[in-house]
Amino acid sequence: MKILFVCTGNTCRSPMAEVILKHKQMTNVEVRSAGIYAMPNAEMSTHAQQVLYEANMTHQHLATQLSIAEMEWADLILTMTTAHRDTIIANYPNAERKVFTLKEYTSGGSGGNVVDPYGGSKEIYKETFAELTELVERVVKKIEEN
Repeated sequence: MKILFVCTGNTCRSPMAEVILKHKQMTNVEVRSAGIYAMPNAEMSTHAQQVLYEANMTHQHLATQLSIAEMEWADLILTMTTAHRDTIIANYPNAERKVFTLKEYTSGGSGGNVVDPYGGSKEIYKETFAELTELVERVVKKIEEN
């Protein structure tokens, strides 16, 4: 299974989710991340890097712009917000069947967004990391059940 996490700039939420899932070392699961408005090759935000480092999850990351190639690669596209999901579906209607918000996918349809920590304190990044860790655990359970 190929999973693509998507957020806005691919410097905070989606790369953190990518690293958390990669750290699970699941066989037959590949993970990438991208941003709808990413600046290609931008580094992950400093606080995101620090929070991952403190969790012993190091990862080399450069931002990737969401592309048709990335979306065709993915079996499942998990976005951080309903706006991300809706933007992808509006621009790539063929992807609709495999695009969900992370919360929608892990909670059986109820929506909600993962708050963007961009520009916030390290504490806000820690809260986002904790939320993403819990949501990724649910993704893992769902994959293992299917």
